Amino acid sequence: MTPPRIRPPFVADERTQLVGWLDMQRAIVHYKCEGLTEADAHRSVLPASPLMTVAGIVSHLRWTENAWFEVLFLGRPADGPQFAESPEDADMRVEGVPTQRLLEEYERQCAVSNEIVAAHSLDETGRHPDYKSSAATLRWMLIHMVEETARHAGHLDTIRELLDGEKGYY
Repeated sequence: MTPPRIRPPFVADERTQLVGWLDMQRAIVHYKCEGLTEADAHRSVLPASPLMTVAGIVSHLRWTENAWFEVLFLGRPADGPQFAESPEDADMRVEGVPTQRLLEEYERQCAVSNEIVAAHSLDETGRHPDYKSSAATLRWMLIHMVEETARHAGHLDTIRELLDGEKGYY
């Protein structure tokens, strides 16, 4: 089931608004996958970016959540595909992986991210000793993830329209 696309309240604390906007963008990612065939979800429509598929973007976003919240913020081992030296863009290489599985993994990762955010101060900085980006505050990471997810939701808008003409996000 697609998560509801609900904007955060106009008046709320900072954490509620940041997580609310991030959850809204995450829900749009799910919405953009509704009704797609497996073939379309894995179809490349951008000649210069063959890995930029609906399925590839969902996988990338899942691993980006992992990288920022679990690895950079909590300091857990950097063992996801986005840290692999090769192949390039390993997190987007999802040939043969069912879209439903990718969406479920993304949803689980988002839940883990939200648990991490709920348990820490927005002023706390990351802990991973090997990456400069871990010096950022949790607030910075949340804002970045809103930007990253919204940017890729925009990519999904374009890809979806090119695939089957579907438009809209709300």
